[in-house]
Amino acid sequence: MSRVIRALVYGDVDLNLIDGSAVWAQSTVQALSLAGCETRLVLKAPVLTGRLTDPLAGLPGVTVVRPAEERLVPGQGDRPLSPVQASRLLARLDRDEPCDLLVLRGRRLVGRVVADGRFTGRIWAYLTDIPQSAAEMTEQARADLARIAAASRRLLCQTEELRCFLEAWVPEACGRSVLCPPAVPEPDFPVPDQDRPHDPLRLVYTGKFAPLWNTLPMTRLPSLLAERGVPAELHTVGDKIHDDPAHPEFQDAMYRALHGGTLGVHHHGGQPREEAMRIAADCDVGLGWRDPRLDASLELSTKVLEFGALGLPVVLNRTPAHEALLGADYPLYVPGRAGPEDAAEAVARAAREPEARRLAAVRCRDAAHRYTLRAAAARWRAHLDGVFPPAPAGVVHRTRPLRVGVAGHDLKFLTRLLDHFRALPGLEVRVDAWPALARHDPGTSRELADWADVVVVEWCGPAAVWYSRHKRRGSRLVIRLHRFELDADWPGQLDIDAVDRVICVSPYYARRTLEHTGWPRHKVVVVPNWVDADQLDRPKAPGARHRLGMIGIAPSRKRLDLGLDVLEALRARDRRWHLSVKSKPPWEYWWIWNKPEERAHYEAVLRRIQTSPLLAGAVVFDDFGADVASWLRRIGHVLSTSDDESFHLAPAEGMASGAVPALLPWPGADEIYDRRWIHDGPPAMAEAIAGLGESEETWRSAAEAARAQVRESYALDRVAAAWTDLLVSG
Repeated sequence: MSRVIRALVYGDVDLNLIDGSAVWAQSTVQALSLAGCETRLVLKAPVLTGRLTDPLAGLPGVTVVRPAEERLVPGQGDRPLSPVQASRLLARLDRDEPCDLLVLRGRRLVGRVVADGRFTGRIWAYLTDIPQSAAEMTEQARADLARIAAASRRLLCQTEELRCFLEAWVPEACGRSVLCPPAVPEPDFPVPDQDRPHDPLRLVYTGKFAPLWNTLPMTRLPSLLAERGVPAELHTVGDKIHDDPAHPEFQDAMYRALHGGTLGVHHHGGQPREEAMRIAADCDVGLGWRDPRLDASLELSTKVLEFGALGLPVVLNRTPAHEALLGADYPLYVPGRAGPEDAAEAVARAAREPEARRLAAVRCRDAAHRYTLRAAAARWRAHLDGVFPPAPAGVVHRTRPLRVGVAGHDLKFLTRLLDHFRALPGLEVRVDAWPALARHDPGTSRELADWADVVVVEWCGPAAVWYSRHKRRGSRLVIRLHRFELDADWPGQLDIDAVDRVICVSPYYARRTLEHTGWPRHKVVVVPNWVDADQLDRPKAPGARHRLGMIGIAPSRKRLDLGLDVLEALRARDRRWHLSVKSKPPWEYWWIWNKPEERAHYEAVLRRIQTSPLLAGAVVFDDFGADVASWLRRIGHVLSTSDDESFHLAPAEGMASGAVPALLPWPGADEIYDRRWIHDGPPAMAEAIAGLGESEETWRSAAEAARAQVRESYALDRVAAAWTDLLVSG
């Protein structure tokens, strides 16, 4: 970051009680401070204990705002702020000292702030209390989340699973969602040797006490273990006992279990986070065992990571999230239906089998290393650097911002570049969005042409022709030409003398443009398409190695039929191979479906899928949508079988995701993609793919090479820098 970023942080959480949400507020402020932000943490309720706020005192750039003590909200008294009060207070604090980003936690709170409208485009919403299954995702919930996503600059997701679920249901979340997992401090005290467990064995649980967290049956473990010949005691830390209407007897029963002399239970009450970690470090086994109804949770337990940072093995449920974190062969999963007897068996194994206990401790420690405060600060720095780029050198000394106008009928290929232009200090951006290819408001276009220092026109179509004929003297005009425009009359109608640069996305089409138009060579330049490599870089789902993917199959020149040739050749060897197609169906494009030859092509392709024994059940058509990044997690190889492409983004997106590309030699492909990925025909393509599919290591090695290539050539930050140079320097 080249300038100081000001962050305002508010969570709909009570920092008097230590649980995951309260710890989130503390660790978020700590990570933002490490990332170099000036950060104000606004408290929801009067703080009666400094267990969580005291460690923030003295951190660089950190201020704790105490509304109750400072009497900032009339009538608050000792009560916590409501979402309405919090939203109004945050707006007031922003008026007094504007913030660059507002970090919020709590769905009701975020919804209120979004509705009030002051922080649109500056909200970084941390989402956990949202529907996490299809059954819970009502239309109302989708609409609420869509409004939140549209108003947010970033959506902070705790896990990859949560991010992908959100993107699948809320298209507005795509491209805005980033990972923000829990952060745990590294212990600043010597961690005891865990190779020699205590006698009796010390179990430990820290956090809130709630029915689904199994904290009441947890207190039975010492007696259940005694029946198995394993002396044990349970140490608990925390002071938040849930009052759950669904379990009205729970609160009293939990209190009695902690304070009533339950055999083997030692309760330490609420403690500062550092002291809770000291207590846990002096134990032998951490407990992360929960009710099976939480197995489908898309969140990650902070406690598992804290115990791991202390070198403690953790007993926990076998879930997809835990297998991704610790491995399917982790030795201390609770067997069976995860009841108390099952949990006791897992703890007994930890006591009786030193090797299992040591392996579990190593796995937990290694996992925790990825979630330290330093790692969190690095993630925040990367997120902030992308949103707050430095001012280009060419505008630093200008007396006013450089005025950049963007015009066109279809700006989908410019979306992230537009975000970048708007974020650049020293640039002012306006858009003339044409409602159709050749339809616009001449007054709006004339106003933009008269105002702008630089006009960028997307597509060399009617908009480019209009702006070339209405260019203001002293301004510059940049036009991007893709492919289809060369087959139309518009390039011939363009006043090329008024155009400063024509951008083509590939060397091949730059040459074709020069040959077709005779325009001056110095005016035609190549700037490739961008790939959001950071968004696409996600862990692959199980089975991805044997799944092919195609993105976009219309019109017929995309050649789905050749993709089916590849799939049939692969399935003749190994029935594990499948093909997933993400595309609109061709009948949704009127200009395609009105052509008899196009219809005939797709009718033949669909008939073949239905009748070929090798294709039966092996082709899946997925909905067209913005959730390409999460879809690509299932894809191990991305195909490009087209007759012709100007660039073809799909292979590059696949490469960024860790999929291996396979292309046929359409004209110019070898100037965009390494020849290693280009094959003479479907049989050669299938042969190369089959060779990689035989070994996980071979496939991953090829995928990493592809990922490195696309980052080097087409990553968003590199392409955005090239565009910025064109805008600022000409």
